Amino acid sequence: MSKVLMKGNEAVAKAAIEAGCKYFFGYPITPQNEIPEYMSRELPKIGGVFLQAESEVAAINMVYGAAGAGVRVMTSSSSPGIALKQEGISYIAGAELPAVIVNMMRGGPGLGGIQPSQADYFMCTRGGGNGDYRHVVYAPATLQEAVDMTMEAFEVADFYRIPVMVLGDGMIGQMMEPVEFRQPAKRQLEEKTWASVGTKMERKPNVINSLYLDAKELEDHNIRLEEKYNTIIKNETRHENYKTEDADIVFVAYGTTARIAKNAADALREEGIKAGVLRPITLWPFPERAFDELNCKAILTVEMSMGQMIEDVKLSVNGRLPVHFVGRSGGMVPEPKLIVEKAKEILGGAQ
Repeated sequence: MSKVLMKGNEAVAKAAIEAGCKYFFGYPITPQNEIPEYMSRELPKIGGVFLQAESEVAAINMVYGAAGAGVRVMTSSSSPGIALKQEGISYIAGAELPAVIVNMMRGGPGLGGIQPSQADYFMCTRGGGNGDYRHVVYAPATLQEAVDMTMEAFEVADFYRIPVMVLGDGMIGQMMEPVEFRQPAKRQLEEKTWASVGTKMERKPNVINSLYLDAKELEDHNIRLEEKYNTIIKNETRHENYKTEDADIVFVAYGTTARIAKNAADALREEGIKAGVLRPITLWPFPERAFDELNCKAILTVEMSMGQMIEDVKLSVNGRLPVHFVGRSGGMVPEPKLIVEKAKEILGGAQ
């Protein structure tokens, strides 16, 4: 299969179509606008539907409706737009519907700026909507991963009946790299007998809902959801280790920041300092058990934010190792030199 040079946003959009997505509802916001632009041009060619909603709130509720009909559907946005969609994502999770959401993060808080950021970690891994719910969060570091994870997201969403988010920063959306479109391993998907598609007078209507007025009934629903989330933790947690076997210091970073951290680790090794990188690929479920295997002197969490993932790192380490932080915020990108200097400071202070 030949590779093609594509911009990240367009590659994600094409990947969604290749995965069987025929319905897209969204609203424009930088730096992800090429996704709806691509969808508006290509979906009608295959009999699909693109609709620019009047707002992000409207868009996510259209996704809710399409997901309830059992079709493969996607929306995309960036940071403030995803914040507006959080109520709808909670409804989709509560109703156990499959849907894919793409977030190309920008700087914040508030409207912030249009430069790349990773400051949506809390919002996207904790669930910014109400209630006890989770959704799978993929964090691609390359455009090929963005393509693969987008396609995999539709399989995972259908398999577990859960919303799945592909979380990239603005650089993932705007950079160009060669990609190929490979179908993921097909899961054994059940027929969507739950979908609300009309009865044809052959059965009772299917009701798509997340409302439970009886408290015990709602608790039973939450317990069943928690059991599903535990299954996802067991089966879908993913991470990458890069030169961590003999590392004295391990950088923990995700997305494009992990690529920068790898450069810093390589630079340190050229100076005789053993450094490695642990890269979470799923931010939820977070790869907690991966930290049990580390035998280093210190951990340095590297983020394109003021520090959010560091909380999950500290919980995973559970006091066994010192955890430090370095990062940039507001659309500023950490350079390898910043990471190298911080690592030397940490190791020098420990000697």
